[in-house]
Amino acid sequence: MAASDNNPDARPPAERSGCLSASELRERLDEEINRAERHDTQLSCLLVTIGNLTELAYELSEQTLAYVARALAAQVRGFDRVGRPSDDELLLILPGADSPRGEVVARRVLERLRTIKVEADGSRRPLRISVGLAVWQAGLSADELLEQARLAGALGNGAETASGLSNSSPPVLGRPNGPA
Repeated sequence: MAASDNNPDARPPAERSGCLSASELRERLDEEINRAERHDTQLSCLLVTIGNLTELAYELSEQTLAYVARALAAQVRGFDRVGRPSDDELLLILPGADSPRGEVVARRVLERLRTIKVEADGSRRPLRISVGLAVWQAGLSADELLEQARLAGALGNGAETASGLSNSSPPVLGRPNGPA
């Protein structure tokens, strides 16, 4: 038995957070794309980016991300998956979800994330969240799908900035064809 089996803190950060690591996420996303191609089914992804994670809680960023990952997992179906493509991002893989279903999930996720506050510098402050929704289409690779979700999240962030909302404003949902 490895030392990490007895000590949860010795496990990799993604494993401690209860979500898929970047490599596990990539493997799962490839599997779901293959399934969608074979069975002609829908597949959506939500990319949640926490823009102020390190400035709010540098020493607690792993714990904060793990908490957010658990909150996300509680908002989706048992076979949906949460993974961590990078240090400040979480990706939800939603097999069978078309664009309207993906948007319903995204709005539910945003409502939940709005309630999360982080203790920083003696005050409770909200996370700055952007969510990008991408829907898989035939011929799209896992990398392209993830890039579409990133673009959608950036569009959502742009809408937040353009409309003059502050960093503590509610999170914004973006889609590749424009902000919500």
